[in-house]
Amino acid sequence: MSTEKQSHEAHSGWYEVQYATREAQEKAIADWKYDAENNTINHWIHSRLLALVNPLVKEKKSWLTVGDGYGFDANFFYEKGLDVTATDISDTFLPLSKEHGLFEKYSVENAERLTFGDSSFDYIFCKEAYHHFPRPYMAVYEMIRVAREAVVLVEPHDPISKMPLLLALRNLFDRWDTTLLQKYWKNRYSFEEVGNYVFKLSEREMDKLANGIGLPMVAFKGINNNYYNAAAGHERADDSSEAFKKIKSKLSFHDLLTRLSLMPSQVLCAIIFKKMPSDQVMTSLKAEGFQVHIFPPNPYSK
Repeated sequence: MSTEKQSHEAHSGWYEVQYATREAQEKAIADWKYDAENNTINHWIHSRLLALVNPLVKEKKSWLTVGDGYGFDANFFYEKGLDVTATDISDTFLPLSKEHGLFEKYSVENAERLTFGDSSFDYIFCKEAYHHFPRPYMAVYEMIRVAREAVVLVEPHDPISKMPLLLALRNLFDRWDTTLLQKYWKNRYSFEEVGNYVFKLSEREMDKLANGIGLPMVAFKGINNNYYNAAAGHERADDSSEAFKKIKSKLSFHDLLTRLSLMPSQVLCAIIFKKMPSDQVMTSLKAEGFQVHIFPPNPYSK
């Protein structure tokens, strides 16, 4: 079996393994609703990722979520009164989430072969799914094809381009032994159990991808957000929780290190634009702290 087929089948069946009964599936949705209603740590973490699209949701546009297994991302747009369709390679949760009124429309889709026509949706949103795709660039090209305005990716940040010392050490060690640094940099090459390589986002890679197909602009914003704690996830995200106070302390420290360029942000949001955004969106991007890369036109393009 090919690696990509093995990965597709494994990810498609993952929810059936983790939530084998209807009771378990209902509990997962009930837990998510509890988190939202009680502003728990789990909800706080999830909301910080979704807030990265704030510059884009001020206009009435249509959205497609990709790799949205539970449909929780789609609910974010649905609650804002936006036209949204949830998609995932698995059909375990999407019908159930629709029954619960989390959204109105969904489709079971392989991100590498979306069934929608060109420019079917204004925006595509893919959060924490890109690194699960066996051939993620194929999925990104498909999302760009289906989008009219832009594709939004939210993923772990590749550290190498943001850590000059690590890059220098890699270049130095690789002169003598390309395996030596792996003894200390354990996740230099990362794989999931289903066999696919774990891709991370970098500004440089997304710049090259966009330039290669003649797109005009990419916007980036990084945040630190890797604070999931299974034991404390349902505690309130306020000072009544000692766990949350520790998280806020870690966040402040990590934000300081990021500002001093001593560590990259843990999460990167990349918005790949198919056309230049409106003045309102551009203003909102800059106000929200996005770094905007506007590309020069290709002088050899006809």
